[in-house]
Amino acid sequence: MILASEKQIKFYTELGCWGTKTLVHNFFENATKSPDKTALADPLNKEALLGVPPHRITYAGLARAVDNTASALITAGIGKDQIVLVQLPNCWELAMLYIAIAKIGAIISPVPLQWRTKELTYAADLTCAAAFITVETLGDFNHLAMGKKIQETLSSLQHIFSYEDLLQMIESPRDPELDSVIPDANDMDANDIFTICWTSGTEAQPKGCPMSHNNWRCQAGMAIAGGMLPGDTLLTAGPLVNMGAVGTALMPWMISGGTIVLHHPFDPMLLLQQLVQEKINWTLLVPAVTNLILKHPAAADVDLSHIRSITMGSSPPSLWSMKEFKKRWDIDIGNIWGQTEGTGIISGIKDVPDITLRKDLFPRYGAKGHAWSIPMTQFIETKIMDPLGRELTEDGEVGELFYRGPNTIAGYFQRPDLDETAFDADGFLKTGDLFQIKGDKYLKFFDRIKDIIIRGGMNISAQEVENMIMGHPLVQEAAVVGMPDETLGERTCAYVVPVPGQQITMESIIIFMKEQQAAVYKLPERVEVVDAIPRNPVGKVLKKDLRKDIAQKLAKEVS
Repeated sequence: MILASEKQIKFYTELGCWGTKTLVHNFFENATKSPDKTALADPLNKEALLGVPPHRITYAGLARAVDNTASALITAGIGKDQIVLVQLPNCWELAMLYIAIAKIGAIISPVPLQWRTKELTYAADLTCAAAFITVETLGDFNHLAMGKKIQETLSSLQHIFSYEDLLQMIESPRDPELDSVIPDANDMDANDIFTICWTSGTEAQPKGCPMSHNNWRCQAGMAIAGGMLPGDTLLTAGPLVNMGAVGTALMPWMISGGTIVLHHPFDPMLLLQQLVQEKINWTLLVPAVTNLILKHPAAADVDLSHIRSITMGSSPPSLWSMKEFKKRWDIDIGNIWGQTEGTGIISGIKDVPDITLRKDLFPRYGAKGHAWSIPMTQFIETKIMDPLGRELTEDGEVGELFYRGPNTIAGYFQRPDLDETAFDADGFLKTGDLFQIKGDKYLKFFDRIKDIIIRGGMNISAQEVENMIMGHPLVQEAAVVGMPDETLGERTCAYVVPVPGQQITMESIIIFMKEQQAAVYKLPERVEVVDAIPRNPVGKVLKKDLRKDIAQKLAKEVS
């Protein structure tokens, strides 16, 4: 499935940033070169998650698992351009599926564990997914039963595979007679779509972001700005379903080799243990986690000197944490901004050596007269635009970041209606984020245009949650905002006006939303019952006032 236009393919191929080698080809090259090297290491708590002990698998073992699984999927009737939805916690088998599914020419579409019937049905229907691979139960929720229920309503969803089914695929020897059916890695097209990951913004439904092998190769190539080197041992604490972990760990690993150490769910003590025992060289963390490490008593005497650098995502790191990591362990901290659509800007030590600037400034890719440490960035273009469509160029001006590059999606999957407003006439993606121009070579993240809440790296559409709450029979008005949280970055707070003469509670709202099959992470974690929602003269909700209000209330409760 090739979604890039012939014009795009010709343009980026002639520039030299798109080629013919696929990521599957890269993986098997690495497996041949280092068969006995550890490729993937499971979370230490895997048995609690999936009922099997944590496993370390070599490249040779992983290559066999890929071949066996690819053969089993072909036998089940899954082939080129068919889409396989996967909902698993971080484990080596999840990483393996990216390669096995791509090897047969199919497309993996990983989805968050928190998704429930509403989101999963939408994605399965939109993609005409042929199969769904999931854990039977996790916690108190039966994912397998959910998949089978969805299957009853969608004729395209032919196969539901459990984690136990997947283990059988891995152990079943490949059928040599199927070798002629499975595409050779050398014959695959690098412009074929490799993944469809999902993002949520201001739209009520998730948006599919199809990325080709070439898109991912360009995106992964930027990881070196954060201090990553070929062959590194990487730790990913984020779920292997979106840009945070896939783009900064899985794809660089597929290209350059090394070892990925998986972590799930976040546990500060287990994380520290993995950082030390596995001698991690590089990882992506969020500021709240680095602060927890610095303040945790167990971290005082640990040896983290093998870590070359840490890249921060989701929000800017504090200057205090950056200086503390440098002082204690000589670790440099970089700053990354990116989206599942395949955008990305990395502020690393080579491009922004001054630590006081690196904490919140980013290289302005595409700025004339400036070259950056990553060769790939010479093909990326950015511009800052005002609401009237005028490009801003002066120091201090604030506008929306428009982004175009060989790493960015050609469009949302099966949503041309979104593409009409998401891209400008020149093919620049409108990111929905405001940046401030800082001199002639830097940008500073300023604010979000999109009304989203980022909870632990997961984007929550405030509009979607509001619409669901408004369906409650006792709710007259609702407005949803993010409230600051030291651990997750933000949590969801709902301001609710009840129907006159009625009372409303957070418990009743959560019960109502669960009945609508909403994902768990979208449930409000605080409800403020008010007499009226503040609005401006034209009726627009003053969300800035609500964010200020909840921040002040939280501050008073702490003091």
